[in-house]
Amino acid sequence: MGLHLCRSAGNRGSVERCSWRNGSATEAGRRFDGVMADVEKIRGIAGRVAGTYGVELVELELKGGGKARTLKITIDKPEGITHEDCANVSREVSTILDVEDAVAGGSYTLEVSSPGLDRKLLKAEDYQRFAGSRVKLMTREPVNGNRHFEGRLENFQDGKLTLETMTGKKKPKPGHAQTGQKIQIELANVERANVVPEI
Repeated sequence: MGLHLCRSAGNRGSVERCSWRNGSATEAGRRFDGVMADVEKIRGIAGRVAGTYGVELVELELKGGGKARTLKITIDKPEGITHEDCANVSREVSTILDVEDAVAGGSYTLEVSSPGLDRKLLKAEDYQRFAGSRVKLMTREPVNGNRHFEGRLENFQDGKLTLETMTGKKKPKPGHAQTGQKIQIELANVERANVVPEI
């Protein structure tokens, strides 16, 4: 499934282009074309604008160099993101960033998109919201001798998630959890996690 993507070229007066793209944004970085960027300032601006339009700022990433510098913002809401949501957030964030000169070093491309069906789980609220969903995750430290898990997220409480590993036909790979187990994992021990689409 395609992701909503609205691109607008930053730094004063460029034309906004809207289209579809597959894929999703990745983790935020600190360097942008060799320039230290104030990621928290940019995140604050994007978060305020997202809130104005009733959407959640999920993720923000700065990457690239030269004429290929890109600021990627991922937004979401329970009923799903529309093209209009992306366009509204893109226009307002772009304007504020340019007025405040928050992205140093010349022109850049701003991409605002939805997280897609396999959205990442990044904070406690994500685990609460997606309780009951199938998820895939990797831990920093082994849990019961394993670091890779896939299963039903039963609940999230007191900083711990309970996962019932899924029963499958294939034998798990080394380092992957056996199926049909209930595992408790500390959120602080989760290196990465995402929802597994069930279609």
